[in-house]
Amino acid sequence: MRTVIQRVKKASVRVGETTTAAIGQGLLLLLGIEATDTEEDIQWLCRKVLSLRIFDDEQGVMNRSIMDVGGEAIVVSQFTLMASYKKGNRPSWIRAAGHEHAVPMYERFVEVLSEGLGKSVGTGVFGAEMQVELINDGPVTICMDTKNKE
Repeated sequence: MRTVIQRVKKASVRVGETTTAAIGQGLLLLLGIEATDTEEDIQWLCRKVLSLRIFDDEQGVMNRSIMDVGGEAIVVSQFTLMASYKKGNRPSWIRAAGHEHAVPMYERFVEVLSEGLGKSVGTGVFGAEMQVELINDGPVTICMDTKNKE
């Protein structure tokens, strides 16, 4: 499971003319799911996201989590995060999970994150063509991979 975490002042997701999610201060997560991902990956990644101290305290030091600042979150499915680009110039997405595995994992990730955050988490529409808008705060952007826990 891979994610790109962006600290945002605000963010939204649209499918066509419909806004499916909009938040103020918080995190926008792009989430890629691999066929081998499990509940353990979901639990680990959600714990990390909720406790990541990337929001400023009174001294302007990144010392607060999304929980500390009462932030919001949006999770957008992003199979292209699973790109393999080792050979040639056309990425392969062979490691990306198929719908039968990815959809329940995505929904479970959103559920666990929402429970931990204590509020609803916004989403896009799985598999849809989406337009994501954000004002990246900082900018602060962090990548995480449950198979490579740095």
